[in-house]
Amino acid sequence: MAPAISIVMRSHNDDRHIGRTLESLARQRCPRSFEIVSIDDGSTDRTRGIIASYPEIRHVEPPAGPYVPGRTLNAAVKACRGEVVVFNNADAIPLDDDWLERLTSPLFAEAGLAAAYANQLPRADASYLVRKDHIRAFGDGRTAAKWRFFFSLASSAARRAELEAFPFSETVCCSEDVEWALRAVGRGRKIRYVPEARVEHSHNYSWRELARRFYKEGGDSVQICGSPPGWFLTLGRAGMETLRDWLFLAPRPAGWREFAAAPARRFIQRCAYRRGALDAAGKRVES
Repeated sequence: MAPAISIVMRSHNDDRHIGRTLESLARQRCPRSFEIVSIDDGSTDRTRGIIASYPEIRHVEPPAGPYVPGRTLNAAVKACRGEVVVFNNADAIPLDDDWLERLTSPLFAEAGLAAAYANQLPRADASYLVRKDHIRAFGDGRTAAKWRFFFSLASSAARRAELEAFPFSETVCCSEDVEWALRAVGRGRKIRYVPEARVEHSHNYSWRELARRFYKEGGDSVQICGSPPGWFLTLGRAGMETLRDWLFLAPRPAGWREFAAAPARRFIQRCAYRRGALDAAGKRVES
């Protein structure tokens, strides 16, 4: 009999966290049956060996060629047998034994729901500014609810039928989750945030890594949303986010060491995003 839920776990050199993730997945108490499908993108550390120590996990080889998130996800979905597909990155550690039930229950209960996503809590070693960003994006959900749109695939769930009928884009670099979810909302479907489904997941990116990430997101934004942001909007957003950073740090003396870095961090983010968007827009014009 096919399981009700398929958990897709993407991994790449995640041996620092994957052991805890797999241990937590094995402890899940869920009234519905589930399977775990692993798709590893050429790990060179102990990741694949750790996965192999769980014989019940089915492994799917990723598509040949350079890593493209959407293409990898579409290949994983094809291997799934569950009615609901859960995406949980190898470094996203479920914090409760009922995480799976909490995350997937809305999809079994509400016909109009396309997807649901979990609450991502920062790791113990997360910087104060990373913690602040997580509180805004996740937390009780009230802040993100005011944004134009927000969705994160790192720990989420969607209907397999919907994923098969409307696969992930294979042309965006790193915003395949947002692009897919926006299309779903455009079809009249709903996306649900489930704050009670908690995972530990955060990254202390270096400034170089931060710039690379936001450059890619900026490039994706042209395909998803349209024209690149101008300088006024770019600098305005960097300034507003810096102000929020300082207001968050002010009552937290342990975080004061991040005061000086906040403006540079936000300027790097916003300028890299704009540069990525401009480069992508230029390529579209050339083509």
